[in-house]
Amino acid sequence: MLQIGGIIFLFVAVFGGFILSGGSLGVVLEALPHEMITIGGAALAATLIGGSIHSLKQIGRELGKIVSGPKWKHGDYTDLLCLLYLLTKTMKSKGLIALEAHIEKPTESSIFKRYPRITKDAFALAFICDTLRMMTMSLEDPHQVETAMEKQLEKFHHEALSPATALQSMADALPALGIVAAVLGVIKTMGSISEPPEILGSMIGSALVGTFMGVFLAYGIVAPVATRLKSIVEEDAQFYHVIQDILVAHLHGNAAQVSVEIGRGSVPSEAQPSFQELEKALESIRPDH
Repeated sequence: MLQIGGIIFLFVAVFGGFILSGGSLGVVLEALPHEMITIGGAALAATLIGGSIHSLKQIGRELGKIVSGPKWKHGDYTDLLCLLYLLTKTMKSKGLIALEAHIEKPTESSIFKRYPRITKDAFALAFICDTLRMMTMSLEDPHQVETAMEKQLEKFHHEALSPATALQSMADALPALGIVAAVLGVIKTMGSISEPPEILGSMIGSALVGTFMGVFLAYGIVAPVATRLKSIVEEDAQFYHVIQDILVAHLHGNAAQVSVEIGRGSVPSEAQPSFQELEKALESIRPDH
């Protein structure tokens, strides 16, 4: 809701100030449809040239996050810590064979079923299971597993940032595209140079709307949206880094509870469960026997 309120305040501040200074919205509103066709169409075309249909679809899917915020909340991080506690505890106390039953068919696992939101996230589920599977095969070389995890995270993060990157590129292009629209308006005006001053003034004003809209859209809407989306992706990525931290700690021989506590330290502050909250959550669960 903060973002919606910000957009409303943006329009009130910009256009309200224009009206209070004696400006008339008539010229702006008259020129707006044609200028937006030029600027918006060119921005969309530039995005298509520099990207792909897949990236455009990603932008459409990700825009909802601007209002909803990060996917992973306080309760999700607590659930993740409990899930990894159960998995690492099972691995230490019952051995690899007992763990394989859970990571080979996680949707049927009694451990994973406790945490459906995590299980429904395809990357989180694959990241946990694939890493544990590698650990069962490469326990003699924990650094190899850690390196493989890092590469997976880098790839996922790069792909998740593509909508924000595309929007930022659009924001960078919009002021120049606004100038393109304005220049076309000036060309049109010069073709009517014999018209009276009041008509020429209106035509020049309409041409300048293009420059205004390019700058307004770039710095008032698109760039802030790209920044917001990037920050959400960065925060959500921390969820997967917590997985990495816990499993790496386990690889180095730490007890399950110690590994989970190391992971808790990587949770973003606003979503981080306290030591006491985590202790209470862990006490309420027991590995299956």
